[in-house]
Amino acid sequence: MQVSVETTSELSRKLTVQVPEEKIQKEVATRLNALTQKVKLDGFRPGKAPQSVIKQRYGQQVREEVLTEIIQNTFHEAVRDEKLNPAGMPTITAHKADEGQGLEYEANFEVMPEFVPMPLETLEVRRYLSEVGDEDVDTMIQRLREQRKTWEAVERPSVEGDRMIIAFEGFDGETSFTNGKVEDFPVVLGEGQMVPGFEDNLKGAAPGAKLEFDQAFPEDYPAANLAGKTVHFVVEVAKVEETRVPELDADFMNLFGIEGGDLDAFRAEIRSNMEREMRRALHTKTKTSVMDALYAANPIQLPGVLVKDEVNDLARPYLETAQERKQAIDEAKLKEQLEPVARRRVTLALVLNKLIETYNVKLDVNRVRAAVEELAQSYEQPSEVVRWYYSDKTRLREVENVTREDQVVDLILEQGQATEEKIDFQALMQAAAPKAQA
Repeated sequence: MQVSVETTSELSRKLTVQVPEEKIQKEVATRLNALTQKVKLDGFRPGKAPQSVIKQRYGQQVREEVLTEIIQNTFHEAVRDEKLNPAGMPTITAHKADEGQGLEYEANFEVMPEFVPMPLETLEVRRYLSEVGDEDVDTMIQRLREQRKTWEAVERPSVEGDRMIIAFEGFDGETSFTNGKVEDFPVVLGEGQMVPGFEDNLKGAAPGAKLEFDQAFPEDYPAANLAGKTVHFVVEVAKVEETRVPELDADFMNLFGIEGGDLDAFRAEIRSNMEREMRRALHTKTKTSVMDALYAANPIQLPGVLVKDEVNDLARPYLETAQERKQAIDEAKLKEQLEPVARRRVTLALVLNKLIETYNVKLDVNRVRAAVEELAQSYEQPSEVVRWYYSDKTRLREVENVTREDQVVDLILEQGQATEEKIDFQALMQAAAPKAQA
């Protein structure tokens, strides 16, 4: 076998491999001989068909199978001998493959970049700190009460914050663009769920009121048939309801597993949950700071195949959702928008792997267990969740990968230029909320 390597760009390689005909013929002959012993052909007893007949019937098929295997084997052998590290599958082009010519093929592929990460001590990172104060606990308790509020009908004119149950119909000239009357539609005054200005016309209306008013739609309204138009609404008010927030009593506390109405125990439970969420948010924010520093300090050349694969992985849920909802989506534009995220993720994956190798970071199995148990605390039966993770190596591997990343983050915080920065609890959680939703 003869091998030559050509560098076509910084990360692109062209590998040319030549395999002599003798090697191919030898393997083909071996396989045809094996076929002779087991194939059944009309006119011949099993195993007695002449080699010439076997070759005529199966020769081309066997040669193609042999060539496929030889290409696979010689490619892996060549990249090993040439000390190349392919970033993805090669594109194979055969130049010679016919019987009597031997085999010559060309393999084009990208290799993984060779680089030395920036020294950890040069990285400027931030370690974020926070704490849960009594006021934060008060705010959370009030929020929990608001989440469990109920609505009670009242016989008075509506005010901001009330919920109104209405029936309405919209007219564009003589045409009903709502396809008739919409019944039992809830509108909370002040939430802005309707077109701007609509709710203002409802304020002060009592149950049983009938209203008519003109309403302008914004120029950028999503429905093209209504954008920029002034239409007419006819509204009937069925109910006006005001909120009833539950008292902070034993019944309310019992909803959270605190029996007997012990306010101190209830506040302690709420604080414990808040501190757990705070630790997660602080960890995420600090880790993001470290990843930002790593990404900025290591501008490496990336194999296009890895970026393309990452873009496809990022785009897949968007495309699947669009397909399920039968919505049109510009796939090319979507992937263009996702490419910067993909490049960051590929870069960080390469840098983290290099750091794990350079600093010989061994997976801390105790830390993996602690991470799983921490995840399980959010569920009613934590032990079942822990068992669920450890019953599947694929699920557990996800936690292991994150844990190994976290170990590298800790290493950077220890050896880099880390500055502590305190952040208000409410600001921390507000910043974390969009990421959690995403």
